Amino acid sequence: MATTERLGPSRTRRNSNKNILTRIRHGQISGGGLSRGTEMSEALLQERDHQAKWHGIPVMLQRLYDSSHLNSDLSQIHSIIKEVASFLSMEAMSFVTEERRTAQESTSPNTYTFDLFGGVDLLVEILMRPTLTTQTNFPKMSDDLVKDCLSVLYNCCICMEGVTKSLASRDDFVMFLFTLMSNKKTFLQTATLIEDILGVRKEMIQLEGIPNLPSLVQSFNQQQLANFCRILSVTITEPDLGNDDKHTLLAKNAQQKSNLCPSHSEVNQVALLNIPGFIERLCKLATRKVSEASGASSLLLELQDWYTLLDNALVLDTLMQMATEDAEQSSTESPDESSLVTSPLRHSLPQSMKIVHEIMYKVEVLYVLCVLLIGRQRNQVHRMLAEFKLIPGLNNLFDKLIWRKQTSTHVLHGQNQNCDCSPEISFKIHFLRLLQSFSDHHENKYLLLNAQELNELSAISLKANIPEVEALVNTDRNLICDGKKGLLTRLLSVMKKEPAESSFRFWQARAVESFLRGSTSYADQVFLLKRGLLEHILFCIIDSGCKSRDVLQSYFDLLGELMKFNIDSFKRFNKYVNTEEKFQTFMTQINSSLVDSNMLVRCIILSLDRFESQTDDVRVVEVLSECSLLSYMVRVENRLTILFRLVNIINVQTLTQENVSCLNTSLVVLMLARRRGKLSFYLNALREKEYTEKYPGCLLNNFHNLLCFWQRHYLNKDKDSTCLENSSCILFTYWKETVSVLLDSDRTSLCAIASYIDEAYMDLGRDFLEV
Repeated sequence: MATTERLGPSRTRRNSNKNILTRIRHGQISGGGLSRGTEMSEALLQERDHQAKWHGIPVMLQRLYDSSHLNSDLSQIHSIIKEVASFLSMEAMSFVTEERRTAQESTSPNTYTFDLFGGVDLLVEILMRPTLTTQTNFPKMSDDLVKDCLSVLYNCCICMEGVTKSLASRDDFVMFLFTLMSNKKTFLQTATLIEDILGVRKEMIQLEGIPNLPSLVQSFNQQQLANFCRILSVTITEPDLGNDDKHTLLAKNAQQKSNLCPSHSEVNQVALLNIPGFIERLCKLATRKVSEASGASSLLLELQDWYTLLDNALVLDTLMQMATEDAEQSSTESPDESSLVTSPLRHSLPQSMKIVHEIMYKVEVLYVLCVLLIGRQRNQVHRMLAEFKLIPGLNNLFDKLIWRKQTSTHVLHGQNQNCDCSPEISFKIHFLRLLQSFSDHHENKYLLLNAQELNELSAISLKANIPEVEALVNTDRNLICDGKKGLLTRLLSVMKKEPAESSFRFWQARAVESFLRGSTSYADQVFLLKRGLLEHILFCIIDSGCKSRDVLQSYFDLLGELMKFNIDSFKRFNKYVNTEEKFQTFMTQINSSLVDSNMLVRCIILSLDRFESQTDDVRVVEVLSECSLLSYMVRVENRLTILFRLVNIINVQTLTQENVSCLNTSLVVLMLARRRGKLSFYLNALREKEYTEKYPGCLLNNFHNLLCFWQRHYLNKDKDSTCLENSSCILFTYWKETVSVLLDSDRTSLCAIASYIDEAYMDLGRDFLEV
């Protein structure tokens, strides 16, 4: 009986505690009644504190609230905030190191209590209060007080996603934070908080709305500008909705029709480009050298250990800020990083940390440059990057920083996976993506070479008795790479040494392929052939045991660009693939996934068509008779099998930027057949295949729907059709004519798809096209 009586009051106190929390949460949601714990008496809060294990946080917030009016004693406010911060910082550190990503009340009780009793709102109010009054003689908040307020808010964001979302929804607070970035002392804490907040915003922020953006950015030193790029990356890239359906061409076309105005990210890109000196400073950041100490035997391992310990750039930047402040006490040098180099603390940090600090900056800078380079202002950005010598600068960093000698191996993720295991890996991938974007269909690609290599291209053209490419002739030699090797040649060297399953192979192949894309250049192909690229690709496809579909796809695409219309490439191919076993292995790789290999198939078919018109050349006749690859493709039954599979593996609903090439390759087959007067033969063969497979009408109706979509997609005035023309050397007018002929509704036309579909099976699946 006594036990029961003793349990009674305890249960009552627990229920009272729960009732208090329930009333506060209900008030916050409904907007009525009790909405923050500071509205309760301090006596009641103290009474419930021990039982509820609040650690005095509600009482501290009560004191903070009572003392935080405009003319308050700021030292008292600061003292309370530092006391509260000690409870929250440990939870945030625990949350980060244990990699918890779903914060709940049970995992961060102090942070939960702080937010529940109005702590987050109160700190926002304290920070913004000076901007909400016309009074001019109030006490000014110290930088340390502002920093501690921001740090507490950031710790709350780490532990509770709801806090981050709540702050992100307040446009006034977000814009206010940008004004704090003008103060060097509070920049770092402000930047990390903004980065977190913008990452969860539903609507992208408009950079033009930031007060005095140009002068703000121009006031940043290089270290601050690099950090600012972390924030910019969120504002210039359209958010990935994570829904595969959104990535289909059908969905993208529909979205473009509904959004005729430029997107928020495109507007933000323009805003950045209008800031004087912005691109020039990014180029300097991307290409500046790092002071490296020699003699680090296990540099990469040390780097990885430190990165695992530190978790993210926040701790690194905090240490570096400490170094900067330490140096400032004894020097009044430029606000750039010259003081950082001489700082005692910087010298006491591990060598790998100094390097990773610089690499992490460069990752963000390269990402921003890459996004701008593929945006609507691409030509303007290209001119700037060339003028400010980005490519020669990266070339000078290649051996010492970008692809320096590694002392350990690393298991790499696939290129479609988010990889935060090492900033060095991320740095290399961003570097390769930048090269890919820089070279792709642009005459500035020759800036990747040095003077000797440009002369070599000219000599190749002269020997072949063909004119030099105009872009090569017009290349400004003051902007090209210097040194013994250009950037492209350096890339080829490390590409050959890369492990078979390395995901770098994908990006390396993409970067080299982009150099070849566009109008086919014989000299460019021979330049790469002389460096053994074709043999390297064939080794990777046939002999290396590579199983990665992404890597194989990139090598198929590169091989296609390297071999297209080039008789020397086919001779080299035949020399390497010199046994039936090798040839069958090669064809098995091609046939295992036509989505991955169809660009190579297209190259072979186009090359065969051209070679067959050059039979007066002895070399061509020799290759036609000896090359196993051409002999395989010359057989009509093999081309028909490929055509059937290409049309069968795609439909309008599943078309993406990745597989639309299958549709264009099937069109190439039929365009060449039309040239030779054999289009009706191919269409009839498809009809017979349908009946053999016992699904009449399905294949041809699907192809009809695909071509209807093709017209709507490629005849759009915004679409750039030159890539189809350049890659095939077939005028785009012939593409359009062939599609029109195939879609002719006249069932008496032997070149119209409709003629080969029985009346009973017409319009199968047509409803899916009306989206």
